[in-house]
Amino acid sequence: MSNHSNDDPSFNDAIDHQKKIEGYPKPSEGGLPGPIKWIGYVLFGGIALMMLFALIGNFIWK
Repeated sequence: MSNHSNDDPSFNDAIDHQKKIEGYPKPSEGGLPGPIKWIGYVLFGGIALMMLFALIGNFIWK
């Protein structure tokens, strides 16, 4: 874990505890793994396509 002693001092005990015990999040982290991203793309893309086809079909067969 890197040492962040040159950062601003904590303004309360909870923030101080988080800095000392839990540490700082790494900037490179925070994204989802690749397979989970692709599953999300397929699911949400499929839902969007189904909604588009339903909308178009509703106007054609009315």
